[in-house]
Amino acid sequence: MMRLDLTMLVIVFSAITFAGSSSADSAASDRFATLALACVHQEYPNHISHSMQNDADVAPPRELTPAFYGCLDWHSSVHGHWLLARLARQYPQSEYAQPAREALAQSLTRENLLAETAYVSAKGRRSFERPYGIAWLLQLVNELEEWDDDEARQWRANIAPLESAMVERLVSWLPDLTYPVRSGTHSQTAFALGLALDWARATGDEAAEALITERAQTLYGGDTACPLHYEPSGADFLSPCLAEADLMRRVLSPSAFSSWLTGFLAIPEAGDWLPAAMVSDRSDPHLVHLDGLNLSRAWMLEGIASALPNDDSRVAVITAAANAHRIAGLEGVSPEHYAGSHWLGSFATYLVTRRGIADG
Repeated sequence: MMRLDLTMLVIVFSAITFAGSSSADSAASDRFATLALACVHQEYPNHISHSMQNDADVAPPRELTPAFYGCLDWHSSVHGHWLLARLARQYPQSEYAQPAREALAQSLTRENLLAETAYVSAKGRRSFERPYGIAWLLQLVNELEEWDDDEARQWRANIAPLESAMVERLVSWLPDLTYPVRSGTHSQTAFALGLALDWARATGDEAAEALITERAQTLYGGDTACPLHYEPSGADFLSPCLAEADLMRRVLSPSAFSSWLTGFLAIPEAGDWLPAAMVSDRSDPHLVHLDGLNLSRAWMLEGIASALPNDDSRVAVITAAANAHRIAGLEGVSPEHYAGSHWLGSFATYLVTRRGIADG
């Protein structure tokens, strides 16, 4: 009886937290928007992954990729722009909504995005930002697709050529992907396939949806006994095990997912489970990844819980772990060190606005 009471308390507490979090999340979004506004057009410092064929390929970031040259690297710039679109759409009356729109208008011009398309399509860039940056680019497209706003519709039209180029790269690669990449960083395939699947469904691309669904089931459907106790590695910002489960809840029916999850993760019916990661030095660009891990674990755990029946005994334990990771992750989102400030706001925004969950 004591265990049942504890389980119910966790469920009730979590429901109250989510129901009453809108004002708190709105206030938190001020911080996240400020971080993105500070970096989307900050060119340096800059870390580029740039394949050159000759001297003509030598140029500063703002010329190589004129839309996405800030926030230290291309993918962080992309999801920084997604953050601004997401929050301006969610909170149109906020003080940062107009500055966010101005930043988006500066970046997402037809000229800039055609230059981006030419860049990613050039020789030697077949694997550019694959799959992580591609996934976030599609998430930005997804946000613009769902935004009922005239200016956003223009940005959506402008980004279409880059979208097409990146989708072609993704769908031509996935059939050749014999094995999934189970890392905790940019190369991981489960996280990218989840975001890409959300894009395919939002935009009505049935062929891409079918391919991603098939690849997910082929690559992950037979997996069992994921060694979650091996996580995290020292520079993870994504959980290999939880990202896989967060993908599979998108492609399986609720009953099939519940059964699959039973064989995939050993989740207790009660008690503490999966402690948040500790971050020893937030000025270190790799160690600070663990703040991102806490944030992404939180949204993945919430996604997993959302796909299970309310009376599933695992929901309370999963939700409690999600709340612990949410608290730990949000604590690390600050402007103090650029190593984290240039990207953690995007992860925090994805979490607090419940993007990727059906009601988000």
